[in-house]
Amino acid sequence: MNKMNPKVDFCFNKAKKWQEELKKLRTIVLDCGLTEELKWGQACYTSQGRNIVLIHAFKEYCALLFFKGVLLKDPKGILIQQTENVQAARQIRFTNIQEIVKLKPVLKACINEAVKVEKSGLKVVLKKTTEFNMPEEFKNKLDKNSRLKKAFEVLTPGRQRAYLLYFSAAKQSETRVARVEKYMQQILDGKGLND
Repeated sequence: MNKMNPKVDFCFNKAKKWQEELKKLRTIVLDCGLTEELKWGQACYTSQGRNIVLIHAFKEYCALLFFKGVLLKDPKGILIQQTENVQAARQIRFTNIQEIVKLKPVLKACINEAVKVEKSGLKVVLKKTTEFNMPEEFKNKLDKNSRLKKAFEVLTPGRQRAYLLYFSAAKQSETRVARVEKYMQQILDGKGLND
């Protein structure tokens, strides 16, 4: 088994639930020869410096998150797309230790396949920003304000998508307008939603 990284211990220690489950997942992942690192405040497992899988603890479940999970075979139907906007990553969720023990061979197979996918150089084909829904309220602002339109166009595709998803998520037009108004200056300043 590969070595546990003491920098990652706090990820597991801070979890209010899932202590036994997280410990078991950690053992399984490390047994597959991955390197344990701390990234984004999470336990991240890499192979030759490439991200393979994260271990997450949530309120309702704990999970393995495969960065390129969409490219993995899923004969057991256990890989979950977290939300409709997640393009590449997939999770395997657990609510008790028995599920993890029962799926151990399948989990190891998924991890090993994820390593092979990464080594092969396979890439996930992501939707282009133009394929995301642009709310009418934001489109109108861009049509009326060429400076805003130019500023939005020079943002990175990821920043553009974040704004489009955030603006589109509002159910009411008034909320979409308020969100656009609130972030116009940030877009003009060349900043992303969370910058």
